[in-house]
Parts: sequence; C-alpha cells; structure tokens
Amino acid sequence: MNKKILLVLFFAFIIRLIALNQSLWLDEAVTAKVVMNYSFFDIVSRFSPTDFHPPLYYLFMKIWTNAFGYSEISLRLPSVMFSLLTGYLVYLIGKKIKNTETGFWAMIFFLFNPLIVYYSQEARIYMMAVFLLSVATFLLININYLKDQVESSNVKSQMSKMSRLQFKTLNFRLVSLFSIFITLSFLTFYGSIFLIAAFLLYLIFKKEYSAVIISGLTLSIAMIFIWPLFSQQLANSKLSLQIVANWPMVLGTANLKNLLLIPMKFAFGRISFYPKYLYWLLAGCWTAVVWIFITKGILKNRWLGFILLFPLTAAFIFSFSTPLLQYFRFIYLIPIASLLISLAVKSIWLKKVLAGIFLGLSLVYLLLPIFHREDWKSLGASIPAQSEVNVIIPSADALKYYRKDLILEDLRGIETTVNFKNEFLIIPYTSEIYGFDYKKILLKNNYTLVNAETFRGVFYELWQKK
Repeated sequence: MNKKILLVLFFAFIIRLIALNQSLWLDEAVTAKVVMNYSFFDIVSRFSPTDFHPPLYYLFMKIWTNAFGYSEISLRLPSVMFSLLTGYLVYLIGKKIKNTETGFWAMIFFLFNPLIVYYSQEARIYMMAVFLLSVATFLLININYLKDQVESSNVKSQMSKMSRLQFKTLNFRLVSLFSIFITLSFLTFYGSIFLIAAFLLYLIFKKEYSAVIISGLTLSIAMIFIWPLFSQQLANSKLSLQIVANWPMVLGTANLKNLLLIPMKFAFGRISFYPKYLYWLLAGCWTAVVWIFITKGILKNRWLGFILLFPLTAAFIFSFSTPLLQYFRFIYLIPIASLLISLAVKSIWLKKVLAGIFLGLSLVYLLLPIFHREDWKSLGASIPAQSEVNVIIPSADALKYYRKDLILEDLRGIETTVNFKNEFLIIPYTSEIYGFDYKKILLKNNYTLVNAETFRGVFYELWQKK
C-alpha cells in the first residue's frame, strides 16, 4: 500500500472522528439496547423475530461491545472501520478493471461521498453490508478476469494439465469465497438480495454456471436455516403495516419522489435546508452533474452499469407490493457509482473539483450540528430526575439509553388517565407515524400546552389541566 493511499485513508479516518460522539438516534439506540440487554441466543430467538433485519450485525456488535463498551463512539467505530476497508476495496476494484489511477480516484469519491460519511458514523447494519458486498464485487471481478485470461487463445493453447488444474483450484476458491460473502451480506441485510441477484445474472451471462450453482446452494442453505426466523419477521412486518397507520411511508413506497431521492442523496448527502427552493436547486444541479458522469461511466463499462441499475429497478418494482424504497437501503451501490465516475472523468483538475465538492458537503454535515442526528442526549438531560414521561414506547429506546431513571408511560394510553392527572410531560416522537392524535384528546379534556422545548429533531411538551 503506497503512501498516497495511506494518507487518504488516514484523512478519511480523521474526519470520521468529528462529532462521532453526537447523540444516538432511535435506530442506533435499538442497536445499543440489543447488545446491552440480550444474550447471543436471545438476539436470535427473542429480539430478531420482532425486527426487520437478519441477526448477523447484532451478533457481531455483541462481540464488539463486550470488548469495547457501549458508548456512542464504541457503537459507531465498526461502521467507521467498515467504510475505510470498503474504500480500499474500491481502490483494488478500480485498479483491476482499469488502472491504479482509476482505483485511486474511485476510492476518494467513495470515502468522501457525503452519504457514505454520514452512514459511516451510524451504529447500524448498512456499512457492514456495504463492505461485505464490496468484497463480493472484488471477488466477482477476479473470477471474470481469471476466466478471460485463461480463455484468451494464446494462453489456452499453452496451458498444461497442471496449469489447468491450478486454474480450476483458484477459480473454485474465488467462487467459494464469493458465495460466502454474498451469503454473509444477505444475513446482515435482506436488501442485499437485489445486488446479489445482479451478480448472479451477470455470472449467468458470462456462462459461469458452476459459480451460479455454488452461490445458489450456499444461499439456499443459509435460507433454510434462517427461514423460521424470516417467516416470523414477515408475519410481524405485515402486522405492523396494519397497526401503524403511516408505516408504509417510513419504509418507502414506490413513488417518483422516493425514486428521485436515491440519486439526489447519493450525490448531496443528508443535508437539507430552507428555503426549500434553494435546496432543491443546488441539490438538483449537483445531482445532475454527478449522474452525467455516472452515465458516461456506464457507457465505458456496461456490466458495472448493469450492477448499479438492476437493483434499483428491481427494488422499485418490488416496492409496489412491499415498501422498501428508501435511499439509505441502497448505499451499497455507491462504490459502483464511485467507480463509474472515476472511469468517466479524465481531467485531473475536474476529478479534484468533484472530490472537493464531495468533501465540502461532508464537512458541512460534520461541522454544523444543525445537520446532526436527533439530539436525545440533550433532551434527556433537560428532564428532571424520576419524571413520568408519556411517549410511544416502541420509539423510546434512545430516551432509555440516556435516562434509565425516567418512568415511561405509553402515550397511546393517555385517554385512560386524563381524568386522574393534572399534567402530562409528553414526547410525541413518531405519534404521527402511529396515527395517534394526542392533542385532540388533551384539548377535549381541558388541557393546555404550557411549555415546549426542542432539541434538534425531537422535543417535549408540558400539558396542564385548566
């Protein structure tokens, strides 16, 4: 590994330390709850049936936190490391498909992509899935490269029986590793299946039937083992769609807005600001520039283009029946997009400009707290000790992480207690998603809002009886 690559990786690591201890938000707090309160067996048998993801990430995090603790930084460091390792893999992939310069700039475009920087600081499954799928991509390229080398007429005519045996052995090892990593990615994140399907279709096109069979068998064995859990999760998810009024909107229904948000967030990250017309103008223009280069890259390498576009197309169609079209579920495609940009851009100064804008957008997120995650840490600190708080209990894990002393009551049961209490301290987080109009109930029973405090994305209200 040369000095330039090490310097880029070191700088990428340093910027990921900025604000790494910011407040956990709800989904990260779920990760913390699981690794703190469940054994390895209980993660699979008790927690996972109520979750919508496979258990591998949580099992990994259980091992990690047993060694390094449960602080915000400790919970997020694995995602930091997975993002850096993926950056190096992107370099290796780019070097393999073209040359060192292509790999170097693809690595830069990936490591400083604002959406990648954001999720490399999140204690969730996504960056682990990105890493595992990137390993699979690297192995797929090597399988293809090895076959092309052997099938070239000059090489094939000169191969001895021994060298043919060595080729078959090396190919089998690559295919075996490939099948293992796509299976691990599926056991980390079910949404990986769309990219895995693209991989397998590509192998069929290349007539690598043995690789398809081995990969299919490995995935099938994993599916047999996980099916009892998966069937429970599927049943519970259908129940949630019925019970939680606006849950399909959270999951990502198949509509034009959610589809367009994918390329926009890939280019602009999680930054959003007012006035909205200015945000849409700037984000839209930058997105158009980035995707013009991605399109040019697709024309240079059509198989990479297929691997980028097929998962999005398949997921869009699938979301008509089962909503999942949220942009963050597809960040495993950003390594592919970064490679395509690097293939398309020839000018060094233009590469520097593109990388500089990516880095600038990342630093805007990192250095301006207004763009950070929901501030449950500050909200929790503002509530008096031993207070009774009304909140949607399934959405209270972040509050529990920071304030274990609070007495939590489910907000949805407030109608049964309005006749017995003079005041309510309410955190209405996700009440709209659950379709619960607590204000209507309180106003009907002669309560008035006397105080409200906001803490970046979350707030509490104090209601008192007139």
